[in-house]
Amino acid sequence: FDDYRDLEGQFDKLVSIEMIEAVGPQFLDSYFSQISRLLKPDGLALVQAINMPEQRYKRALKNVDFIQRFIFPGSFIPSLGAMLDSVRTGSDLVMTHAEDIGFHYARTLRDWCERFMANRDTLDSLGYDKAFRRLWHFYFAYCEAGFSERAIGVSQILFAKPGNKRENILSV
Repeated sequence: FDDYRDLEGQFDKLVSIEMIEAVGPQFLDSYFSQISRLLKPDGLALVQAINMPEQRYKRALKNVDFIQRFIFPGSFIPSLGAMLDSVRTGSDLVMTHAEDIGFHYARTLRDWCERFMANRDTLDSLGYDKAFRRLWHFYFAYCEAGFSERAIGVSQILFAKPGNKRENILSV
């Protein structure tokens, strides 16, 4: 995979799946600016992002949580408002649709956890110890609870360039 900052060309459609969490709050404007630059004048971009409620966003930027410390160092979870602020200041994109799939994601995490724990013997044979299993079991449960309780969410957000005049943008 190429770094999004190094991509060139013009595309009809662009999809970014949970990459924004690795961008960092200081680079949100340039992230959306690059998405905008990469799209043709009538292009569409779908961004799937883990996000958090607005009320907790600024406080979360000042803290390191379990996931940032043990699972994904350097990651961050934006709020929808932070993303839209960056769209406004860094691009000409227009948000045309957003959907929260967090409850579905909670189920996905539960399924991943069950499969992970069902493969204990394989993990052992690969050299992963009980501490590793406990860490990831906790991670899956932590995230499942977060999505179930709406402490975090997952949104699929569709953006269009101003030249996109399709009437039914979701059927494309």
